[in-house]
Amino acid sequence: MTPERPTAPHFKRLALIGCGLMGGSFALALREAGLVQHIAGFSASEKTRQRALQLGVIDQACTSVADAVQGADLVLLAVPVGAMHSSFAAMRDVLQPNALLMDVGSTKCDVIAAAQDALGERLSCFVPAHPIAGKELAGIEHAESTLYQNRRTILTPLPKTSIQRLQTAHGVWSAIGSHVSSMTPETHDATFAAVSHLPHVLAFAAVNALTAQTQGAEFLEMAGPGFKDFSRIAASDAAVWRDILSANHAEVLSQMTHFRKALEQFENALKHGDSQALEHLIQQASDVRAAWTLQAGNACNPVSET
Repeated sequence: MTPERPTAPHFKRLALIGCGLMGGSFALALREAGLVQHIAGFSASEKTRQRALQLGVIDQACTSVADAVQGADLVLLAVPVGAMHSSFAAMRDVLQPNALLMDVGSTKCDVIAAAQDALGERLSCFVPAHPIAGKELAGIEHAESTLYQNRRTILTPLPKTSIQRLQTAHGVWSAIGSHVSSMTPETHDATFAAVSHLPHVLAFAAVNALTAQTQGAEFLEMAGPGFKDFSRIAASDAAVWRDILSANHAEVLSQMTHFRKALEQFENALKHGDSQALEHLIQQASDVRAAWTLQAGNACNPVSET
């Protein structure tokens, strides 16, 4: 279903719903590429809206989702996954029939369910998207036009998504430097539970387990580069990851089961003093990690490569 030759579409009005790092970077990238004439932005925070205006990320600060979406031929929904449903509902009556609507959510099945419930006849406008990109610092001040360059963006089109609209979505992300691919929403959520969501849980849990100990603070003072690398993603935004893990809880719980089985193997080897089994488990993981290569388009900046 992925188009072979995406073209760079041009838009009269981008409605940016959520003026943060992800949305702001998208707006800046489109502007720099000369693909949009006017950018209207809405965020729940008046301070954020005005800051986006001051920084030149948007041309117009709107006080509601509907005001921003009115007359837009491109809409990007860059809000936490927990705010998707209300955002879809707020734009339904003003969304143009020919508009392209996309999101940047890290989960897809729940976002699609929210769209199906709230968008009504305008569901055909929606092409769910997940750009695998981020930075160590969030917020509109850290938005940059190059954020999506050489990053992978995954589209999870709906059964009724037209080829033309999918081509347009593919063309938008390609035009700002992304490597675009498609998969089903179910495959997407299972995949990212394994390679992103569970690793975040493990980092959160490891840091909490350390600091919960009586001597945790002293232990932490002695931590070196290995701990720094392992725990880096534990510094991610709490509200964002609360929503992601809650939304994809079934797949994350499934991955936790797999992890427990793997952890039990290490526990058994240690309990029984089985150094041969321990070495085998370590070597198995080492071989897989050494052979693995980060694919083109998957390179991400820390901390929020969701």
